[in-house]
Amino acid sequence: MSTSTKRGAEAEGLALAYLENQGLLLLERNFHCRHGEIDLVMKHKESLVFVEVRYRRDSYFGSGAASVDYRKQKKLAATAAYFLHGQGTLTPPPCRFDVVSVSGLLGSAEIDWITNAFEV
Repeated sequence: MSTSTKRGAEAEGLALAYLENQGLLLLERNFHCRHGEIDLVMKHKESLVFVEVRYRRDSYFGSGAASVDYRKQKKLAATAAYFLHGQGTLTPPPCRFDVVSVSGLLGSAEIDWITNAFEV
């Protein structure tokens, strides 16, 4: 595993712990399909939440959240649709897309949780 992959996994773990502290329940981690990957699939009250986690050690090139561009949003939406299709329910629950931006050194990282970060 590369160093950047290790840091990304650690940032994802920090984001997961943060969200669980906020009352979200993990349903699936690193959901993969042919459309892409969703870092965290969680439940928050009655909503299904698809979470993209982005890590940046510094913000010189922008925040992690800013890197979730239109193309990435479309990939996340297609992956989420595939996930929902696999659930086999006729009426899916309310869904939203959140972005968690982790920045700074991982030992003292700052976490910015953006709920309902984009619409599809």
